[in-house]
Amino acid sequence: MTQYMTAEDLFAHVQKMPSKERIKFFSLIAINAFQDNDYNHEQVFGHLRNATFSAEEAAEFLEISLTTLRRYVQAGRLKPTSIIGRNQLFSSADLKLLKQKINKE
Repeated sequence: MTQYMTAEDLFAHVQKMPSKERIKFFSLIAINAFQDNDYNHEQVFGHLRNATFSAEEAAEFLEISLTTLRRYVQAGRLKPTSIIGRNQLFSSADLKLLKQKINKE
């Protein structure tokens, strides 16, 4: 079983450090701890590239009501990639394109 140091234990150890070591410690935290906070689009949404979304999820992504989404489908602005029973699924690529068009309107 892996045992981790608690925040209180760490704080006690930091207090006991010589001031030069404390400076080095906090410098390391400042430089390294938060380096990878600037994620690119691929890192955040890459796993959704080939995903499909339900009508509810699609409406939420497009920031429209489910009724408006249904109107878009009836008008041919958006086509489901598959239909399972009464459920329509939409591709992320189609939703992304439609969102860009909606934002330009």
